Amino acid sequence: MTDSNALADVLAPHVTKGPVPGAVALVARGDRVEVAAVGHTDAEGTAPMARDSIFRIASITKPIVAAAVMTLVEEGELALDSPISHWLPELASPNVVREPAAPIEDVVPANRPITVEDLLTFRAGWGFSSDFSQPAVQALFPLMDPHAPQRVPEPDTWLAALARVPLLHQPGEAYLYNTCSDIQGVLIARVSGTPLPQFLAERIFEPLGMRDTGFEVPADRRDRFTSAYVPTADGGAERVDTPDGQWNSLPAFPSGAGGLASTVDDWWAFARMLLDGGGSVLSADSVRQMTTNHLTQRQREASELFTQGQGWGYGGSVDVEPRDPWQVPGRYGWVGGTGTAAHLVPSTGAVTVLMTQYAMSGPTPQQIMRDFWAYGADALK
Repeated sequence: MTDSNALADVLAPHVTKGPVPGAVALVARGDRVEVAAVGHTDAEGTAPMARDSIFRIASITKPIVAAAVMTLVEEGELALDSPISHWLPELASPNVVREPAAPIEDVVPANRPITVEDLLTFRAGWGFSSDFSQPAVQALFPLMDPHAPQRVPEPDTWLAALARVPLLHQPGEAYLYNTCSDIQGVLIARVSGTPLPQFLAERIFEPLGMRDTGFEVPADRRDRFTSAYVPTADGGAERVDTPDGQWNSLPAFPSGAGGLASTVDDWWAFARMLLDGGGSVLSADSVRQMTTNHLTQRQREASELFTQGQGWGYGGSVDVEPRDPWQVPGRYGWVGGTGTAAHLVPSTGAVTVLMTQYAMSGPTPQQIMRDFWAYGADALK
């Protein structure tokens, strides 16, 4: 295990030239591990970035929550083909807009129940398409606030509001981004009778030693917690949260789509569990299902904006059509809108984890991510 000057050299230009305040990255394969920390935890240079710096990890929360769903499947509490309405009766009779561009009042009934697997594959019918102007997509924006989780209402209220939003497509028909992971979080709590933060702590974080991962950052760890920034119109960075801000207490709605804070080493521990066939957390069959593409070619093509033409397993993308040097068939993982990325390759045992506090401006990966992935692909040959 080494600190990597070469990896730091890849990250440093994005920090010294701006607009990224700092970054921590990890590249690993077997006993070979490289880690680099560059820049500072905030734009003011208050503290240097360190290996154990804590970040809001956004959508790389999704694979963790999908794994939690699979623990309930393994225990027989859920089945992949179970209608979710058994535990989420608010969603028992969804309507579907007559066509994607239709007003949310122009609806028809869903032609079948939504299942657990529909949620895991993002094909339930709720979520973001490539056209954010569609009325049924616009209606989802009030149900999320990725930079301010304290503003989102508690799960029962949130679910009731979602139930008033029609599906954009019939269940199973199309991949739609994000919302299904939030529904998964509510489902876990309803099925287990345990709040999502507690369930994840007991079933995933504690067994894997992910001691810095959670929906809040305790006061004694906030000296390691980074500030959060979004891009400005002139290419700069605007601070939207501080270490004593939105993550200083548990939110009413712990977002299964993007609410966790974590470190590179904690996500690496999660990746090692998957590479080990599930370890003490999951069975090898569950890991195989998570890391296998479940989308049709037509669904992949329609989701190009989000998946870059790749597939989707449970909670993360699965590479099926290598377009860039870092894409390997079966590579599993995802990116987070706060400037994070985490992937693993089951066939080689490679893991790459990048955490920054500079948010993406849209679904397209940032240049620092692409440079990091290119380095990882070359370093792990």
